[in-house]
Amino acid sequence: MTLAPTDTVATVFARHTPWASDATRPEMSNEPGSAARIRVTNRFLLRDGRPFIPVSGELHYSRVPRDRWLDRLRLMRAGGLTSVAAYIPWIHHEEVEGEVRFDGNRDIRAFITVAAYVGLDVVLRIGPWVHGEVRNGGFPDWVQAADVVHRTDDPAYLALVETWFSHLGTHLEGVLGMPGPVIAIQIENELYDQPAHIATLKSMAQRAGLHAPIWTATGWGEAALPGDEVFPLYGGYPDGFWAAPDAGWPAAFREQFFFTHLWDDPNIGADVRWKLGGPHALSGRRSPSTTFPPATCELGGGMTGAYHRRPKVGGADVAAVGLAKIGSGSAWQGFYMYVGGVNPRGLTGLQESHESGYPNDMPTFDYDFNAPVSTTGRLRDAHALLRRQHAFLAAFGEQLATMPSTLPSEKPPTLGDTTTLRWALRSDGISGFVFINAHQPYEPLDPPTTRFVLELEDRIVEFPAEPVRIPAGTLAHWPINLEVRDITLEWATASALTVLSGEERDTLVLVADAGVPVELRFAQAPRLEASSDAARIEERTISVDTTQSEVLHLTVGETPLDVLVLSPEDGARVWVFESPHRQLVLADGAAWSKGDGSIAGRVETHPTDIRRYDDERRALVEVDIDIDNFSVMRSVPFETLRPGATVPELGYGRFDDTQIWSAPTLDQRAALAERIVVPIPAEAEAMDAELEVTWEGDVLQLLVDGVVVYDQFWTGHDFVVNLRDVGATPATEVVLELLALHPDAPVRVSPAAQEARNRSDAPIGAVRGIRLVEPARWREHSPS
Repeated sequence: MTLAPTDTVATVFARHTPWASDATRPEMSNEPGSAARIRVTNRFLLRDGRPFIPVSGELHYSRVPRDRWLDRLRLMRAGGLTSVAAYIPWIHHEEVEGEVRFDGNRDIRAFITVAAYVGLDVVLRIGPWVHGEVRNGGFPDWVQAADVVHRTDDPAYLALVETWFSHLGTHLEGVLGMPGPVIAIQIENELYDQPAHIATLKSMAQRAGLHAPIWTATGWGEAALPGDEVFPLYGGYPDGFWAAPDAGWPAAFREQFFFTHLWDDPNIGADVRWKLGGPHALSGRRSPSTTFPPATCELGGGMTGAYHRRPKVGGADVAAVGLAKIGSGSAWQGFYMYVGGVNPRGLTGLQESHESGYPNDMPTFDYDFNAPVSTTGRLRDAHALLRRQHAFLAAFGEQLATMPSTLPSEKPPTLGDTTTLRWALRSDGISGFVFINAHQPYEPLDPPTTRFVLELEDRIVEFPAEPVRIPAGTLAHWPINLEVRDITLEWATASALTVLSGEERDTLVLVADAGVPVELRFAQAPRLEASSDAARIEERTISVDTTQSEVLHLTVGETPLDVLVLSPEDGARVWVFESPHRQLVLADGAAWSKGDGSIAGRVETHPTDIRRYDDERRALVEVDIDIDNFSVMRSVPFETLRPGATVPELGYGRFDDTQIWSAPTLDQRAALAERIVVPIPAEAEAMDAELEVTWEGDVLQLLVDGVVVYDQFWTGHDFVVNLRDVGATPATEVVLELLALHPDAPVRVSPAAQEARNRSDAPIGAVRGIRLVEPARWREHSPS
């Protein structure tokens, strides 16, 4: 590699740091007589006696139509998740006192059954206060208004909770306990100074028949928790709606893009804590418990927007935070949210709002969260980036879980540093993985040309042979002394993805990181079975041209090994399915593996170039598919019935110095809005079609026969709804109401949206186009 004269070359160093304390097992999940499928240690979790790193993602069953559960859960499992987490919002089940509902998409028992069917464990977050941007934090209005001291051991409050827990226990009888799909139950949420109350709630839940091997609680904000009663879980978001509109990009969000052994983020939920009278002072406890390993339940899988602040979190932002946590020693990756949804209808608005006494005005219905799986089931960039991380954890998590995290000797000196390489080592002293994060939003990173020096227990590893330029945006996990059968890969400058086991040989799969030359150094000199224009061997090192994916057929010593090096382009469309057996597939759009091992999927364009790695042919082979329907993408004409009126310069009022959306009545807002009629084409009746609106402005609402069924605050995203899910048909009147955004309105939008806003001194508000979209669905051809 030739360096430019101005390149700075940095040699970065880390000395393996062993575990700081002896291995122990807390009583939780390890008491005599308990089932052995899931256990907890102070270092990692065990599944069937073997270390593993679980990956959970949030899906709120009551915000997703019941007939969509299977699809959304299947996409989670296909993305490498091992469990689904779900809040149980009390208000969604008992809005009216005594009228308890577990029907339709409130049927938690059925939801657990579907999750288990697709191979996902379940984490129930039972509250009774859950937050989740739900009205009253999930309390029904009658509970919120009760003359009790909420979220304490006040006997009058506990009596209300006891009745609710008994309803839950009765509904879930027979699906809890081990062996069973529910592996964890979270008590309360973001409760900071009531450890005895958390212990009380746990005992009450157990008496009500709610059982799981793991009990958790949120640990951020220096939460005082009841000893070993609950496993503290942490979080971290790339950006958040809860900051002030003029706060820029606060430090608490910046911190998530660094490797660190400090896990507590006091910023999460701080706005609600302060509003509801919780503790203000934070003394700085930032490390996880010594009883439990560092773990998360709320890594930002995206971000929703409040009226006053509307971040647009990108897929790389999500993946960078996830990678930073893995490299920092995470024993459990938990994402919030992973699947978007829609708030259900109720007697009152069921979302968080100023009107309900909370610090943020949220959309009435939209809870898409810009999640990896959207409200309508589309996949965002985060899904592809995360599923690579999750495939890595599935294949190498047993080793990785036993490896403590080591931070380098030189770390970025400030949160504003953009040039010092951000990296970490996880190692058992012999082998390991180097994690590299060269991405953050808003302020691009510019790491130097780098060479690594790692001091392990019995050797020093220096690599690569020549310093390598790590481009901005790189998210990498490079193997060190990786054993595949009896072959040792000393190091590679490509990210480990998985290992495909064959009868005669294994196939190690690596993904090239864009702009990084791929080199593989083996402990013994490898031999290629045949010459390759893409590979060059020099002693023990192979250099690989990754213009396209390449399969290297090697023999190292006496052992055969295939190495599949995926190009960056193929790495962006790779799927590794773990069930019913591990297989690697390349496909655009969404894909999943069915019970018989065949594959299926959907894509917004015509499905092409679907390939699977074939162990017998030792190559990526095209998959023969049947197409169930061809994709539809057509423009829909629309008509403006009434232009919008002049919107107020300072919005619709203020509440604690925050812009209010809920203050004006629906009629007042409608009077200001531009009204656009959208005729639904006749062919939509037979389709599972989406209405996609490209727009800009402040707020967009969709009305079906005069009733608002969906809404969105503008961030720069398209407005997308499934017509069937909102009840829109060719026979209904479908109208959009668009409110413009005044140029001086004190709300923060994404940088791209702000650019559009800056183009004019006039209020911005326009629908740029409407499309009818139905993705193509395909399935693997069956000879029978």
